[in-house]
Amino acid sequence: MLAPSDFEHMLRTVDLRVTAPRVAVLSTVHANPHSDTDSIIGRVRDSIGAVSHQAVYDVLKALTDAGLLRRIQPRGLVARYETRVADNHHHVVCRQCGAVEDVDCATGVAPCLAPSESHGFAIDEAEVIYWGLCPQCVSSQ
Repeated sequence: MLAPSDFEHMLRTVDLRVTAPRVAVLSTVHANPHSDTDSIIGRVRDSIGAVSHQAVYDVLKALTDAGLLRRIQPRGLVARYETRVADNHHHVVCRQCGAVEDVDCATGVAPCLAPSESHGFAIDEAEVIYWGLCPQCVSSQ
C-alpha cells in the first residue's frame, strides 16, 4: 500500500503541483484499477469531501497527460483509468458485466508492435483487448 507521500512524490516527479484532489484521484485509481469516472468521483468525495465532477475530470486529464494514469475505453463501455502505465499489457473484458482485468503480453515481448504494414507510422504502442465472459458470468449461465 502506498502512502500519500508516495503519490505526492509521483506528482512532483512529473512537475504537477500537489493538490488534495490530485492525490485523492491518484490513490483512488491505484487502489481501484479500471475504475470509471463516476466511481472515482464517489471515492474521491468519500476521501476528501466536496469536489466537483469537473475538477475530477480535469485531474484525470492532467494525470493521463502526465503519464501517471492510462485511460482505456473498450468498445461499448465508459472510459476506465489505471495506474499501470508504460508496460506492454492488455485487457480482457467481460461481454456481459463489463469487468476488466489486466493481461500481460503472452510472449514477454511486444510482438503486436510489428504490424504487417505500418503505413509510415512510428508505432510505439498497440492495444489488444480480449473479449469473453468472466468467471462469475460463466457460472451464472
